[in-house]
Amino acid sequence: MAFRIYNTLTRKTEEFVPIEDGRVRMYVCGPTVYGHAHLGHGKSYVSFDVLLRYLRYLGYAVTYVQNITDVGHLTDDADQGEDKLAKQAQKEHRHPMAIAEYYTRSYFEDMDALQCLRPDICPRATGHIPEQIELTQTLIDKGFAYAVNGSVYFDVTKFAGYGKLSGRKLDDMQAGARVEVNSEKRNAADFALWKKAEPNHIMQWLSPWGRGYPAWHLECSAMSMKYLGQTIDIHGGGIENQFPHHECEIAQSEAATGKPFAKYWLHNNMLTIDGTKMGKSLGNFITIKDMLKKVSPQTLRLFILTSHYRSVTDFSDDALGAAEKGMARLTGAVQALEQRMSLAPDGPADPAAKREVAAIRERFGAAMDDDFNTAEAIAELFNLVRQANSLLTSDPPPTRATLALLREAVKDLAQDILGLWFATDASGAESQLDEVMRVLIDLRQRLRAEKHYALADEIRSRLSAIGIQLKDEKERTTWARLIE
Repeated sequence: MAFRIYNTLTRKTEEFVPIEDGRVRMYVCGPTVYGHAHLGHGKSYVSFDVLLRYLRYLGYAVTYVQNITDVGHLTDDADQGEDKLAKQAQKEHRHPMAIAEYYTRSYFEDMDALQCLRPDICPRATGHIPEQIELTQTLIDKGFAYAVNGSVYFDVTKFAGYGKLSGRKLDDMQAGARVEVNSEKRNAADFALWKKAEPNHIMQWLSPWGRGYPAWHLECSAMSMKYLGQTIDIHGGGIENQFPHHECEIAQSEAATGKPFAKYWLHNNMLTIDGTKMGKSLGNFITIKDMLKKVSPQTLRLFILTSHYRSVTDFSDDALGAAEKGMARLTGAVQALEQRMSLAPDGPADPAAKREVAAIRERFGAAMDDDFNTAEAIAELFNLVRQANSLLTSDPPPTRATLALLREAVKDLAQDILGLWFATDASGAESQLDEVMRVLIDLRQRLRAEKHYALADEIRSRLSAIGIQLKDEKERTTWARLIE
C-alpha cells in the first residue's frame, strides 16, 4: 500500500508523490514566542514530528523548515490589535527581543523533552526583513497589493483563487468582515503585508513605505520560498491557521510567483480539555512545562499519539492515566526483553514468532500509510507486548534470536517512527533490580536445598503478585516481568 495523506486543499486522501523523486520539502508553521508552549502546541508538533520520522523511515531525504514568529503576529490574528510580543514585553517590562529569546529557548526545551526532532532550519521573522520587503514590492509591482499611509495591503479581488483552501467565498468574507471607520482597505477582506509602525513601536524597520514591520502572513511565504523553493511538497499547521493565515499565504505566494505554493496541505485538529476548547480566557490553559511536572514526557507523547492527528484530542485525567498505564506496559516489555536476552539460549529464531512479528510490522505499516494513523499503529505495539509476554513465559524458553526479533521491532516501530523511548539503562535502576533478583533467587535455592519449601514457595508467590515471574530451568532459575 502506498503512503497516503489527507490534503486539505483537495479535501481528499491522496497518494503521496513528491515533486522531486526521493526528496521532500516540508514547512510547518512554528510558534509565536510570547509565552510557554501549551498542550495544543504539543499535539501539533508531535504529530508533524511523526510525519517527519515516517518519511525518513521510508527513505525520503526530508528538509524540514519550521519558523519562529518573533514579530508581526497581532492579538486578533488578523490586521488589528497589538503585536503579541510587544504586548507581552510591556507586561513583563522587558525588550520584545528578550521576550522572543526567552520563550524560544523554552519552546525548544519542551520539544526536546517530547523527543521531537529539531527542524533542519528554524528561521526567524526578524531575520528575514529584506526578503519580506522584496516580496511585498513584487506584489505591488504585479498589481496585487497597494500602499496606503505607510501600510501595504493585498487586494483579494485581484487573486482569483482566494478562498480555495478554506472553501470560503469572497463575497461572504466581504459581507461578514468588520469594516472599520475610515478603513485604509479597498475591500473589507484585504489583508496586511506590511504595517506602519507608530513612533513608540520598538520593533520597526525602514522600508520603501516608511518605518514599519511585516505582517504575520507574509513571513511564512518569504521564509518558505527562501529555503525550500517556490513550490514545496508539504505545508503543515494547526487547523486554526487554515483561515486566514494559510489562505493568505497561498494568495500572496502564488500571486508573486505564478506557481502553486504547496502540493499538500496538512492540518492537525485541536486539543480540548474535558470536551471544552483549551484557551487562556477560559482558565483551562495548560503549559507543557506544568504537565511534565505531573507525568513523564513519554506518557504525554503517547497520549497525543493515541488519537489521530486530524481528530479532536480530548484531554482528561482518565485519558492521561490510560496513557501512563500504556507507557508502563511498553516500558516493562522492553525491560523484560533486554533482561532476558542476556540469559537466553543460542539458536535460530522461532518460525512462528517470525511470522507473527512480520504480520505486526505489516499492519503497523498499513496504519501509518493510511494518513499516518498513529492510533492504529500503537495498537500494533501492544500486540508486540502480548507476543513478548507469550514468549517470555513459554517452555522451552525463547532463543536470543527470537527475543531480538521483538526488540528490533520495538526499536523500528516505537522508537524510530513514533519517537517513544524507554528507560532501560542497564547502569541504573534496572541493573540494581537484577542484582536484587539474583539475591532472592539464590536465597530461594538455599531454602529449597534445606527443604524449607513453604518459604521458597512464598518468595515465588509474592514476586508473582508484584508482576515478576520466576522460572525454574534445568540448571538455573531465571526471572522476568509479567506484562499485562
